Amino acid sequence: MPRQIANSDIMIIDPDSPTFEAYRTLRTNIEFSAFDRVVKTITITSANQGEGRTSTALNLAVAYAQAGKKVMLVDADLRKPSLHHAFNLDNTRGLTNFLANQIAINEIIRETPVDNLSLIVSGHIPPNPSELLASERLRTLLVELKQNYDIILFDTSPALTLTDAKIMAATCDGVLLVVEYGKIKRDVAKKIKDDLTHVKANLLGVVLNKLNSKDAAAYLY
Repeated sequence: MPRQIANSDIMIIDPDSPTFEAYRTLRTNIEFSAFDRVVKTITITSANQGEGRTSTALNLAVAYAQAGKKVMLVDADLRKPSLHHAFNLDNTRGLTNFLANQIAINEIIRETPVDNLSLIVSGHIPPNPSELLASERLRTLLVELKQNYDIILFDTSPALTLTDAKIMAATCDGVLLVVEYGKIKRDVAKKIKDDLTHVKANLLGVVLNKLNSKDAAAYLY
């Protein structure tokens, strides 16, 4: 399994490390929060770029795969995609090609070195990402993936300034909001939560990211 990828800000954390236990805990918390409903498709978003959204999506996908779940990780950030770097793949065919009706589903699914984990990269950056994500083709993709995978995770664009994440959040069974500790103000986080509620998204929870040990202890207290 690869430990680190081309972008040093995004890595698969060693599953044997204590740090990775946080992702196992996140996986468990999601399962408990959704005990009374089926949650197979999850949008992962953040307020802004650089808050650890993609790293969270990647490592959460590995945590699910480790638990024996058949996992699909989809790069739905059609503006600044990065997940293809995780496994040194090209980005010439992927989600946008399927949504534009240029290619079949089986042609965009890639296997990864991680057991039980498959990947769909974003494909070429389109001029109309929001329109593609709102298309009927996306719903067709969701139906197909739900039949073949236990959990489908979508890494999306930031929710604060773009509509893409809100479209995906409203379409999926649940959404996780990744927030970098100390980076955004409480009222900004509340606005994003209100925006997600407005589109009737099922907010599963907030992932507080990049805490140091001292801050983490204070937060837990």
